[in-house]
Amino acid sequence: MSYLNMQDEKLLPVVVELNTLLADYQVYYQNLRSNHWNILGKSFFNLHIKFEELYTDAREKIDDIAERILTLRYHPMSKFSDYLKVSSIEEASALQTDKEMVMETLKDHKILLKQMNVVIEKANAVSDEGTVDLIGAYIRELEKSSWMLDAWNKETTDSLKDHIIEA
Repeated sequence: MSYLNMQDEKLLPVVVELNTLLADYQVYYQNLRSNHWNILGKSFFNLHIKFEELYTDAREKIDDIAERILTLRYHPMSKFSDYLKVSSIEEASALQTDKEMVMETLKDHKILLKQMNVVIEKANAVSDEGTVDLIGAYIRELEKSSWMLDAWNKETTDSLKDHIIEA
């Protein structure tokens, strides 16, 4: 692969893990769509919007991940049946409460973050800086989204750690 100055055979482990991340993101995306459609109750307005924001972001990342695989000169996985076989994220029930939806989304985030770390490990091993850069930014964004959903899930009487760390 002359235009990237990397050898195809060394990139195969990166591509395998990117395809796994792609599968995880596809199932996560559909879970978010289901939550967006099926949310009920007093949290409807804020969670309906939040789930739409999350699935819109996931849709963009799905395209970016597939295009990164293509950039590395491999085919991205593209059948939903394959995604379901490969993904560590499970399809979520549409019959959940708002709190269950948020908890399920946080569980999915944990799986995505774990897989992103595997991708970065494989990419670092072959000096694939493009993949490291792409996925590193995704980690930061997903951690922030996770923090916000976790904060939503807290009681107003909950608090952060009660001390401030000073330099």
